[in-house]
Amino acid sequence: MNQTEPKLCTKNFIIVSSVNFFLTLVFYLLVVTMAVYAVDEFHASASEAGLVTGIFIIGALIGRLFTGRIIDSISRKKMLFIGLIFFTLTTSLYFANFGLAFLLINRLIHGIALGMASTATGTIVAQIIPPTRRGEGIGYYSMSATLATAIGPFIGLYMSQHTSFEMIFSFCLALGIISLLTAIFLTVPVLKNGSTKPVEKKGFQLSGFVEPRALPIAVITLAVAFCYSSVLSFINFYALEIGLVDAASFFFIVYAAAVLVSRPFTGRLMDRKGANFIMYPAFIILGAGMLLLSSASHGATLLVAGILIGLGFGNMQSITQAVAVKLTPPHRMGLATSTFFIFLDAGLGFGPYLLGFIIPLTGYSTLYVIMGIAVLATTALYYFLHGRKERAAWSAVDASHSV
Repeated sequence: MNQTEPKLCTKNFIIVSSVNFFLTLVFYLLVVTMAVYAVDEFHASASEAGLVTGIFIIGALIGRLFTGRIIDSISRKKMLFIGLIFFTLTTSLYFANFGLAFLLINRLIHGIALGMASTATGTIVAQIIPPTRRGEGIGYYSMSATLATAIGPFIGLYMSQHTSFEMIFSFCLALGIISLLTAIFLTVPVLKNGSTKPVEKKGFQLSGFVEPRALPIAVITLAVAFCYSSVLSFINFYALEIGLVDAASFFFIVYAAAVLVSRPFTGRLMDRKGANFIMYPAFIILGAGMLLLSSASHGATLLVAGILIGLGFGNMQSITQAVAVKLTPPHRMGLATSTFFIFLDAGLGFGPYLLGFIIPLTGYSTLYVIMGIAVLATTALYYFLHGRKERAAWSAVDASHSV
């Protein structure tokens, strides 16, 4: 490694990544437990229990939408603290038993708080990472969420089987408090040239809520996340259908392992070779993983599919986030980050609902065939929305180096 290369693993980077890990851990832990809690505690119907889970994602979308618009006018660290305070307070309100309506309202506000805090962490980390190592840095940062994606559901299911819901809420509250205390030691550098001051615009403008430069890559993120949501939401039902429940319990573990092993290399390759160098193979690998999943008849096949899906979607997620930030000027990073996550959450959140109408017609196996083909088809969409521009930009860089 070049000794003049700017340092990546700084105190601030570790703090922001840790806070993001705790936030994401609480999110995924509660995703697998709240529906059961609503049924056991409030005798909720299946649709009401689903709403208790899904309304959190709606809240996160609301939080991201408005945080991206105002984050640079009130400072990024202050926005992080506001989000973390509300996140911790709403976590503590799970102990209050005031009925299903109160739980739904609290879940909505809890989601808004997560959207605020996680948009702030994503914006701050993009700011503190050296520009020449942004792909690598965001890859490492994203691993905090990847770990939480695997560990959160595991802890949630274990605790729901062996402890009370009060213990689950106590654990989540402790993580919220730790996040808040950890963030106290964070130092966010001031952007140069007064670029933190947003340009005032009169009336409603779409650019006040989303970053236009990030929209093309965000659309790709939406499409891929929609396909991946079929795995995230229905893998357990599929495993029951094909009799591979034991193997399915390790699916997200091998998924996370594949991401953790590959992210350090793919982020560095993006910085040196460009996003296309990673994205095109990732489309093929993810598509292959979906098609392999559709034909799984043995546990080993299911887990190999998990590895391929991790290598594909797991790396796409960090690369597209890095692209969204890279295309945006410093004072619009907050908006670019929120735009990316809005489209990511929309794909993951609304995908299961829409796919739920298809499953009765196709079954799970055929669904994964369709999703695999859809992923491969998205390669063409990527080319027209971003890939050809990326290729032209790197061709220009190569030409300048050869002069």
